Amino acid sequence: MKSKFIVFVMLMMIIQKTKSCPVCERNQPKLLRGVVHGIGPQSNWDYIIVWFAIIITLITLFYTIKWLIKPDEMSQSHIKYSILK
Repeated sequence: MKSKFIVFVMLMMIIQKTKSCPVCERNQPKLLRGVVHGIGPQSNWDYIIVWFAIIITLITLFYTIKWLIKPDEMSQSHIKYSILK
C-alpha cells in the first residue's frame, strides 16, 4: 500500500512539472498552450522540422517491426547461418 502511495505522489509531481506556467502559457500558440514550457515555435520552419522528424520516426518504427516479424533473409550464405551453426 505504501509503494502505491509513493508511485501516486511521484506521478502527481511529474504531471505538475509538465504543466506550463501562466507566462509560458500566454506566450505559446493556441496549439501548444498549456502543454509546453519555454519559448514556442519561432517560425513555420519549426513545425516543418518537427513533422519531418515524426515522419522519419514512424517510418523507422514501421520497418523495424516489419523486419523483426519477418526478416526475409533466406540465403544460405547469410551471416546469421554462421552464428546458428
